[in-house]
Amino acid sequence: MRKKRVLIVDDSVVIRRSLADGLSHDPALEVMGAAPSGRVALMRIPLVHPDVVTLDTEMPEMSGLETLAAIRHIYPKLPVIMLNEPTEQGAAVTLDALASGALDYVTKPETNSKDTLEKLSREVASKIASCCPDTSQQHSVTVLDSPPIKSARLPGGSGVDRRVDVLAIGVSTGGPNALMDLIPQFAADFPIPILIVQHMPPVFTKILAERLAAKCKIHVAEGRLNQPPLPGDAWIAPGDFHMAVERANTAVHIQIHQGPPENFCRPAVDVLFRSVAKVYGRHVLAVVLTGMGQDGFRGCKQIHAAGGQVLVQDEASSVVWGMPRFIARAGIADEILSLRELGPEIISRVWRHRAPKLCDIS
Repeated sequence: MRKKRVLIVDDSVVIRRSLADGLSHDPALEVMGAAPSGRVALMRIPLVHPDVVTLDTEMPEMSGLETLAAIRHIYPKLPVIMLNEPTEQGAAVTLDALASGALDYVTKPETNSKDTLEKLSREVASKIASCCPDTSQQHSVTVLDSPPIKSARLPGGSGVDRRVDVLAIGVSTGGPNALMDLIPQFAADFPIPILIVQHMPPVFTKILAERLAAKCKIHVAEGRLNQPPLPGDAWIAPGDFHMAVERANTAVHIQIHQGPPENFCRPAVDVLFRSVAKVYGRHVLAVVLTGMGQDGFRGCKQIHAAGGQVLVQDEASSVVWGMPRFIARAGIADEILSLRELGPEIISRVWRHRAPKLCDIS
């Protein structure tokens, strides 16, 4: 298997040199060069044939978004990983980049110390390893679409005879676009609450919630401490905070806390899924969308054991088939569906056997 070729695009000399040095120490990567601007990058791509481009969001003359648009026009299959600034504006630009076809992003450190720059290189290398396809057979710029993987029903209880009182969603890499496609499908009278964990840092989750709210008929916001999860409301775990639910008598409330990271994540899907399994039992519908790693796997095992339902996104429509894959291969998913199929399936299951009172979670 040949090394993955990387082109670094950043107007900062420090970042270019640090990334080039850090990524060069990874045996799976080969740095093919660095460009100080978008225009230079567009000239170098056909010369060095990269398998992946790291692209700064903020650059003079030609912005990261403008450069991304040009790359997408000429090389629609070339993976691009954005490097953004840890600011609200940086988060907004990054979400725009993801919507425009960027594969993923890494947030730059606030200070250029040796430790933070080394950490940046490790994070970029990790993103490349997890997100970018194997290029040993074919160059990524000209790679053809792979045959679609069909939806499947796996062994295990389908749960279609059970009332659904909460929809819990876990998602990571590729999540913002997946959520932008899925959540707007739910009507204003959606009869249950929606709880979402998207792996993102602070500020990013707030902007994501605002953008979803502007596009959706239901109410969407960041989760708040002691907020009752009501029908027709979607709550997104705030960046750097775990989100869970707790029950006191018949009342259910959202809990927000900064417990230890799980699966290297905070917020973590497993934290939310464990709590909904405990509170709602067999009346949970869990959905795991695109994402790297295995966060959500243990929580889905508990939901499945409690008699709840689990749906996962298929490989063909996922940016990274990591989180859904662990659940599918364990045989605890009721169905593996494409992103296009998930919305109608969720709506069908939610409206089937509607209960007169959502607080009845016996």
